[in-house]
Amino acid sequence: MKYFLDSAIIDEIIYAKENWGIVGVTSNPKHVKTSGKEFFTVVKEFADTFDDDNFPISVEIDPHIKDAETMISEAKKIAALSNNFVIKIPCNEQGLIATKKLSDKGIKVNVTLVFTSSQALQVGRIGARYCSPFIGWQEASGVDCYNLIADIVTMYHNYDFDTEIIVAAVRNGKQIADAAVMGADIVTAGFDVYKGSFEHPFTDKGLKIFQDAWDETDIGSL
Repeated sequence: MKYFLDSAIIDEIIYAKENWGIVGVTSNPKHVKTSGKEFFTVVKEFADTFDDDNFPISVEIDPHIKDAETMISEAKKIAALSNNFVIKIPCNEQGLIATKKLSDKGIKVNVTLVFTSSQALQVGRIGARYCSPFIGWQEASGVDCYNLIADIVTMYHNYDFDTEIIVAAVRNGKQIADAAVMGADIVTAGFDVYKGSFEHPFTDKGLKIFQDAWDETDIGSL
């Protein structure tokens, strides 16, 4: 299971890469807005800061674009800025047309806003680099996404698709673990979501018990 960080904040990404073993980044317009910087400032920082040959960074094109040809044009401009860049394109008909043509030309695409197994099937069929099913939004509305991810994993295995599955919009540690159990390739989550998944109150309770015992024990010397 690979961990990507869902963020456009450079300091967060550096910390997570160095300390948590994050091996990629996903970003979107909301993340860029949160960073407080201009879009192309963030894009240039991505390119300048992370020049690893194998550190994929998903950058989303203008979400207002509705036709495939304009999506392709914008995608090419951004992809040319870094070998690490993966272009995020929405999962609708025009987006999938653009994805197929870009993928055929060797440009890496992360198809985003995937909510059904039928959408994911087409993403795999046309050879996108990544498929990003969103689970947090659906589960917040009472939808159990366990079967959705399991079905996508099964379909991709059935047909030996090269597309990797990024479980996205992840909101807690249980969803991270569920994604791993279901066999997804990657999970992407925010900085605080990962940090919370590393902790547990019983760990803190147990540590306090052991600390107290340590303090009440004659340690001696080696």
